[in-house]
Amino acid sequence: MKATALFTAALAVCVAPAHAQYFSDGWQPGQPAQAAAPTPAQGGAAPAYTPAPAAGKFDFTKMIADGPVGGLLAKAGINLTTALNASAQLAELWDARIPLVHDDNWDELIVQETLTPEEEQRRTWFLVISTTAGGQHQGGLSKMVDKQFDIAYNESVLAGDLPDVRWGRIDYINVTYLTTKWNIWQGPWLVVARERGQSLRFYKGNSVRLNATIIRTFLKDELWAHQEPWASSFAPGGSREFVMHYWALAQRAVYDYTSRVPKFLLMIVTGAVGSLVMRLMHRPPPEQPTPQAKPKPEAKPRPAVAATAAAPAAESTTPAGSPKKTPSKKKGGKK
Repeated sequence: MKATALFTAALAVCVAPAHAQYFSDGWQPGQPAQAAAPTPAQGGAAPAYTPAPAAGKFDFTKMIADGPVGGLLAKAGINLTTALNASAQLAELWDARIPLVHDDNWDELIVQETLTPEEEQRRTWFLVISTTAGGQHQGGLSKMVDKQFDIAYNESVLAGDLPDVRWGRIDYINVTYLTTKWNIWQGPWLVVARERGQSLRFYKGNSVRLNATIIRTFLKDELWAHQEPWASSFAPGGSREFVMHYWALAQRAVYDYTSRVPKFLLMIVTGAVGSLVMRLMHRPPPEQPTPQAKPKPEAKPRPAVAATAAAPAAESTTPAGSPKKTPSKKKGGKK
């Protein structure tokens, strides 16, 4: 009896630590539901619980990119996801603190800026015309210029040594009026604008030595003043400025309409028109009728000249043995 009691006690001691939950009274009404304890992984600690992300709002962009429309365009070679995320990608290229100057806010930011007469004399706008948004094919050098431009801006903000300089960026791909009026057809360019945009100086940004230190020295020492501003008849204030103004307006109107057409459709239309023009330019000349050869005149039979000429010859010929007697004149008188 004593041995049986000892055996039962030992068995209880061995089993109780292994699965103590087996002796639980169970769930009672009003108590929270108990979650099952995670099973520890072999050879390591138990993995941390990661809650599933909450379902967000309706994502129209994702539905278009991943739905049947996106699949159909993907078969046509069009990456719709890249096109929809273009604005987000551009935001990562440039410093967001530098304002974007475009056709619609040029007058508001620069021409009509609220300034005192003293501030107006000192105000300098330093702009970069960037082609980075055009991709690697067009924006390789421009990307380097943008990087040094942003570094110079950040250093100037930290140092606070250029209080009269305002920085701005012009996206060449999406700005038409300003670049056309200034007769700029490629990039990158650096522009110094003064006198509310009426005095412009342009500097080609293709120098390999261009860096943030050179840019800051260029502005701090006002080295831009060594070059005369653009002063031709087509420049701001020139006698022919209206020509560039209306030409730029026409270019902007064309761009505004063509930009509304999907790029893939515009590519198809321009390709078809270009193919038609090339065929018209390289078509073979029209076949001209071959002139018929004139028939050669038939040779008329020549008359028998020998037979005709032989007949009179026979009539006038005398025999060799009977010489022709000719009357002879007697000299002198009669005998």
